[in-house]
Amino acid sequence: MSKTSDAASANPPTASFREFYPFYLGEHSNRTCRRLHFIGTSLVIATFVYALLTGRYTALWFMPLFGYGFAWVAHFFIEKNRPATFKAPFYSLAGDFVMFKDMLIGRIPF
Repeated sequence: MSKTSDAASANPPTASFREFYPFYLGEHSNRTCRRLHFIGTSLVIATFVYALLTGRYTALWFMPLFGYGFAWVAHFFIEKNRPATFKAPFYSLAGDFVMFKDMLIGRIPF
């Protein structure tokens, strides 16, 4: 995984998710950044399961805080790039869950 240029960060490929995902991984070249994403996504999943099991659906309001909070701190302070969410929000969200899965199965270093 390599760092992308500012020009590439400004306009991520959005023709397909298959095209977008390698760009997404390049924006997450720092292990600490990926780990913070993993923590945030884990909390999002745990919050969702908690809300479903307990019926406390107001807990769902915490999902964006956990997901974006950890990710944005990782990007602005560690990776030092702009989150892809601002240009490709749906692909970025999908990329986060695919990266989470890839980290879980060992395809991407944790």
